Amino acid sequence: MIPKLHYITQGSSAEEHLENIQKACNAGAELVQLRLKGVSEKKLLKLAQEAREITSHFQTRLIINDHYKIAREVKADGVHLGKTDSCPTIVRRHLYTWQIIGGTANSMQDCETLLDKQVTYISLGPFRATTTKDDLPPALGLVGYTAITDILKTGTPILGVGGITTADVSAILETGISGVAVSGAITRDFNTIKVFNQLLNASSTAEQRYSFE
Repeated sequence: MIPKLHYITQGSSAEEHLENIQKACNAGAELVQLRLKGVSEKKLLKLAQEAREITSHFQTRLIINDHYKIAREVKADGVHLGKTDSCPTIVRRHLYTWQIIGGTANSMQDCETLLDKQVTYISLGPFRATTTKDDLPPALGLVGYTAITDILKTGTPILGVGGITTADVSAILETGISGVAVSGAITRDFNTIKVFNQLLNASSTAEQRYSFE
């Protein structure tokens, strides 16, 4: 089972990422994805260990972006793989059986590929243009989400991602999307976590179930 709301970390420094993880946990985040680019593996490992300490205290789940070996070493709850990262099938062999694997998708074909590789969840986007990533593909919007979910009809949770705010949640859920992964809107105001959770009904009793079958 995975929560319907994922907070993807932001910050201008490693220390700020940790501060924001603390704030997110304080505000009620059930899952945090540590996403920090451009640092050495040694520094990222240290950061992941500190993030694991914070999230464990709050019983918040921790996902590591890209670095599956670090996710295993710190016993994070799983790893999130971008389209240019390692293959989920290979990564699965290196993780503990209880660790989850998420994957990024920008199209129907991407989703089908990830489902074939038995990921735990899919982050589908971008919902709209965002400054979090460079060289993003075209925004999918509500029309794109509906077109993909209508055909896929999968039990694997699909999360919307990319510039999503609280004002978007109700319409996104109506497309068949399971939940949302949010970075900017939450980093700007961590109090929005409570609003996102209310809109998603993302309590622990309403989590998305997943299967490796």
